[in-house]
Amino acid sequence: MATPYEETGRTGQKARTRTALVEATRKLLAAGETPQVEEAAEAAGISRTTAYRYFANQRALLLAAHPQISPETLLGAGAPDTLPQRLDVFITAFCDYNFTWEPQLRAALRLSLDPAADRPAMRQGRAIAWVEDALRPLRDTHPHVDVHDLAVAIRSATGIETLVWLIDVAGQDREQATATVRSTARALLAAATAQPVR
Repeated sequence: MATPYEETGRTGQKARTRTALVEATRKLLAAGETPQVEEAAEAAGISRTTAYRYFANQRALLLAAHPQISPETLLGAGAPDTLPQRLDVFITAFCDYNFTWEPQLRAALRLSLDPAADRPAMRQGRAIAWVEDALRPLRDTHPHVDVHDLAVAIRSATGIETLVWLIDVAGQDREQATATVRSTARALLAAATAQPVR
């Protein structure tokens, strides 16, 4: 098996070059563009030939620009221990996360719609673990509830895909979209625990 280009020779310099290309891509995405490799190279002040040594195509470049922050939880130390308040705090933090990384997540979403392509980073399901963490009190209060299945349902109705639809199609602003997905998450929680929605 051939050694990847970045792992040979001047690895420190190569790491800096790769970082420059990724950062340039993130800036272009934030400006509303979906750059090709050569456009990211120009923005980073790097030759096209060099850029293609790091990223063979646009897909590889956009996946590299996808957020790689994977905390174990989006809840801070002072998060509530009871539901639905704990879920509310999580959904607000999850929306903030999605809006912070919105350009990159939108690009990854576009990539994910190509059925012939490899699984992009956004299909790894890490957010489901975040939702499960937010739902942790259910394990004690409602042991009959399948927390994983509920987390999947909540994630499916509250992620970047839903936010994009609420903003682009339904015409909501980010605050309204956050309120909508928070209400949806509460409704799913109430249905799962057979409690009335408040």
